[in-house]
Amino acid sequence: MPDLDDDFDPMPEAPEAPSDDLCCGSGCEPCVWDLYQEQLTEYRAKLAAWQAREAARVKSA
Repeated sequence: MPDLDDDFDPMPEAPEAPSDDLCCGSGCEPCVWDLYQEQLTEYRAKLAAWQAREAARVKSA
């Protein structure tokens, strides 16, 4: 009997943007906005992969 957890593939969640008051404006390296952009890039890649898996799953159903 297949394990239901094996089929669990939730859509990735987008990272939450930092509030404007989290950036101190002093040019920190990395800035909270730099970290957010990295998270956003990673999220977009994960989302594209998830969308491809979903399309394949729907097509095979």
